Amino acid sequence: MTAASHDAARSEPAPAKINLALHVTGQRADGYHLLDSLVVFTELGDRVTVAPGPQSLTVTGPFAADLPVDGDNLCLRAARSVGAECAITLHKALPVASGIGGGSADAAAVLRALGRRPTRPEALGADVPVCLAGIPARMRGVGEVIDPLPGLPALDLVLVNPRVALSTPAVFNALDRRDNPPMPEPPHVADAAGLTEWLAGTRNDLQPAAIRLAPAVAEALSALEAAGARLVRMSGSGATCFGIFEGETAAQAAAAAIAAAHPGWWVVATRTLPSPAAPR
Repeated sequence: MTAASHDAARSEPAPAKINLALHVTGQRADGYHLLDSLVVFTELGDRVTVAPGPQSLTVTGPFAADLPVDGDNLCLRAARSVGAECAITLHKALPVASGIGGGSADAAAVLRALGRRPTRPEALGADVPVCLAGIPARMRGVGEVIDPLPGLPALDLVLVNPRVALSTPAVFNALDRRDNPPMPEPPHVADAAGLTEWLAGTRNDLQPAAIRLAPAVAEALSALEAAGARLVRMSGSGATCFGIFEGETAAQAAAAAIAAAHPGWWVVATRTLPSPAAPR
């Protein structure tokens, strides 16, 4: 850290990012895709600690072995983007390359811990601006247009990853079309049932391409449906899928049943973080 930074270590959560809907609406001349997505965050996530010291990254947690620790890591890139030198510890609780924003959420947590923000956070990754905001939002453009969604109801989810890694560029390259209709205007709903009903009319345009590359994604979706989810969908570019359940008890029971049937999968029940109330 520099002299303007905090002298003591600071810790920040890096909650999992879930794309409840993800529409691919175009592609710019520079190759970047245009998105229209409804993004929420969960109680589950990684954790980042930033302390004074030489630039370094230490990774702990259940998925530490899956994450390469090199200069291209998003945590280190985030620190460099604001001119900070610091010792970073990342507790990796989320699967790597899983479509739930792990790397982007970690980078955003580093920036929050440092108390700084680069001029163009989207240059670090399309999900970094929305992860910096950390609240339910509609994300558009190449990730730089963020519209908060106050009052969005919380959802009880089960997350399932069949433990296959999917490359985001490979999934985008496998798209059949890139000029899909945008997401409908997000609703003003009072409860999870109303939000779930609205989501049924939306899509994840990356899901069919991901299934072609990794058929296990379809297996995960089927397992969630069989466990009684009210709506199932892939998040981001996969391979993590989510199911929306009617309450915490139903979600916990479904997670236990899926984990028992598929011991090699990553399965967890969680809840989305609350949305700030709408201004009066």
